[in-house]
Amino acid sequence: MNQHLSRRGLLGAGAAVLGATLTGAATAAEAPFFQRHKQPVGIQLYSLGPDLAKELDAQLATVSKIGFKSVELAGYLGRTPAELRAAFDKAGLICPSAHISPKGGGGFSGDLAKLADDMHVIGVKSVMMPIFYIPDRMGGADLRQAGVQMTADDWKWNADFLNEKAAVLKKAGIISGYHNHNFEFAPLGDTNGMEILLKGTDPNLVTFEMDAGWVTAAGHDPLAMLKAHPGRFTQMHVKDIKPTTKANFELKQDPTEVGGGMIDWKKLLPAAYAAGIRGFYYEQEPPFAHPRLESAKISYDYLAKVVA
Repeated sequence: MNQHLSRRGLLGAGAAVLGATLTGAATAAEAPFFQRHKQPVGIQLYSLGPDLAKELDAQLATVSKIGFKSVELAGYLGRTPAELRAAFDKAGLICPSAHISPKGGGGFSGDLAKLADDMHVIGVKSVMMPIFYIPDRMGGADLRQAGVQMTADDWKWNADFLNEKAAVLKKAGIISGYHNHNFEFAPLGDTNGMEILLKGTDPNLVTFEMDAGWVTAAGHDPLAMLKAHPGRFTQMHVKDIKPTTKANFELKQDPTEVGGGMIDWKKLLPAAYAAGIRGFYYEQEPPFAHPRLESAKISYDYLAKVVA
């Protein structure tokens, strides 16, 4: 050892290294949530409404300019899978997730081999069933009417349906899951539809996409749900609602931009990440106080800066 390195010098150097390490750790902890975890801020394209299909390239360009890096599909927007992929590539966006209807030829009830092929073309890795399969006995009932008529057996049937379809899609390299609204939380004795789906689906086949806004609108706590069902949720709709929202199971909420409502994102985002969620998608329900793309920018700006 160099004779000029005194014990005091070594202690001083050690303190400097420790200080730099602590400063670096503090700086990392103060970095915005999505930057720190290297997670893209995504957007569920449903948020943009019917004009998106008419102005696909222009709106996707704006979405990208705002800062979003990934999108989640809700329907094919009148395009083929190849056209969608070209549009996303042109805008510099990826589309790792899609909402696929439980019914219809292009949905979970259709040709699953073709569905998987379509998803591979677009780049989708996870398909989410955005609503339950409405029992045939309900005829033409709309979602709100059907939601309050669902029985425990209906939810068990849906769990079996998800298991069956997910097993086929998994072999084709596609992950399957379920996205909640708030009618899943309507009490059915000592349980509810959401609990039945969570318990009745195979964790090795079926995942879940938590819509934090709808969970909250049902009067439930997203944090508590994550803790009660570790590992079951892998994606999240980052949706906020106003405190004026009254707990209900009938698709009612008072929506607002993320960061302007009643959900504590500084607690929920890190809890979601710790629980295994890796796909975060901003989504907002109508009515909007601003043009839809403006609302999307307000939410993105909050999420891009939030330290959580």
